[in-house]
Amino acid sequence: MMKRYSSAPYLVWSALFIIIPLLMILFLAFTKTTEAGYAFSLESVFRLFDPLVMRIGIRSFVMALVATALCLVLGYPVAYMLTKLPARVEKWLVVLLVLPMWMNFLLRTYAIQYLLGPTGLVNQVMMSMDLPTLNLLFNEGAVLFGMVYNYIPFMILPIYTVISKMDNKLIEAAEDLGATGRRVFTHIILPLSLPGVFSGITMTFMPAVSTFVISALLGGGKYDLIGNLIERQFTLSYDWHFGSALSMVLMIIILLLMTVLGRFEGESEGGGLW
Repeated sequence: MMKRYSSAPYLVWSALFIIIPLLMILFLAFTKTTEAGYAFSLESVFRLFDPLVMRIGIRSFVMALVATALCLVLGYPVAYMLTKLPARVEKWLVVLLVLPMWMNFLLRTYAIQYLLGPTGLVNQVMMSMDLPTLNLLFNEGAVLFGMVYNYIPFMILPIYTVISKMDNKLIEAAEDLGATGRRVFTHIILPLSLPGVFSGITMTFMPAVSTFVISALLGGGKYDLIGNLIERQFTLSYDWHFGSALSMVLMIIILLLMTVLGRFEGESEGGGLW
């Protein structure tokens, strides 16, 4: 009986902040506003097939995939090297890695804007060396850089956690049997670290595909992503029906991807960050 009552706050929280908002999104996506109130309509759903919306959606997924791939390529070696350092150095480097995440996401993005701006640190260094300044802001590269900078800790930490918990006896046994360093990595370390890799991909891809702050500040409004489109429907166009339809489709696609990645993660031994 006590267990039943102890879960009541969580149930109330879930109902208020998860279930009801989801039902509202579902309701708004399949309705339109009329003089009498609301009426069932598929108008917002059909608008998803507009060529412009499709183009923005494809661009969002491509950029999120590229950002996730870059985070994986850059983050995996960092996570692996962290586990090979002396304990004290490893501890401080992990703190330095996590430290930027304690700052506000918006502040981090503004910091990148200053870094890459016409009078930013990079161009000041270029000018001090009598070199021509670079146009680093308001292009696709700046948006991608912002994504990688902001989300790479979400890739490094799960991989680092899995590798640091790995049983070193397996590696020592392989080395005793004559396995080379490359063979140990490809046959033991890499397969055992896959749960962390899948967790990192999930945790990086989800915020990357739905971001709107990075593309707005670093892309200068020239590279709309699906997050920008949704944000505009709720704050400027006040077309909550279309915004809800976009949000619903985005949630479904992310849910499907998480299901696929979760299946791969479940087939591997070990665990993710959590």
